[in-house]
Amino acid sequence: MLFSALSLLTSAAAVSATALPSSFSSSSSSAAAAPAKRASGSISVTPHDKFASSLGVLGCKINTNRVAYWPEARGCDDLCVKVSANGRSVNLLVIDHSGGAHDISYDAWNYLVTGRSATDDPTQGGGIPATWEDVPMSECADLITEPTGRLAFSAPTGMNTVGSCLGNAWFAENYVLYNIYTSQCTFGYDEVCTLEGNLPQCGHTLGETAVLTTQPVYNIDYGTGKLSLAA
Repeated sequence: MLFSALSLLTSAAAVSATALPSSFSSSSSSAAAAPAKRASGSISVTPHDKFASSLGVLGCKINTNRVAYWPEARGCDDLCVKVSANGRSVNLLVIDHSGGAHDISYDAWNYLVTGRSATDDPTQGGGIPATWEDVPMSECADLITEPTGRLAFSAPTGMNTVGSCLGNAWFAENYVLYNIYTSQCTFGYDEVCTLEGNLPQCGHTLGETAVLTTQPVYNIDYGTGKLSLAA
């Protein structure tokens, strides 16, 4: 049940029970075949000020100021990490794969450096020494803002992730699909979709790129602390 970077343009129709992407392993895979799980470690964390999720996690349904972009593969129920530095800690949702750096939201990085939000006391810099550890998903529950408390995915673009993780007990009970096309919630419809077979069923045409303005996602711009609309 491991993920790596997934294309935001993956078609939902391409997902089937017999053809999961090779970057995932199914729930029936043997433990011996899976890479060893790294429960904690020392890293350098760097600031990331532009929200995106190649896994299809919707930014309008989570706290985008508390996310991580990790180079290591993660499990379907292993998306919450605690990062500590300078005597402070933040819990983060791992919602994307990085090319090698341990990136975290600019606001989270700023808090670890200064103890204050980037909107109040923006600072600049590179990697800072930190430690991280896997923590239960319950410790990231307050970072999920979707009305039912479930982790929301794009039905048009997030089906590779969802289709590969449905065999996981936590994931199967704690995900929801929306007919929103982009992870920044700029196109689509703010409506819940259901799965029939392997295909999402939504009130409007799946993946329609109608402009969506009711679910804005904001970035905190690096160095200035000003808000800008994510795109």
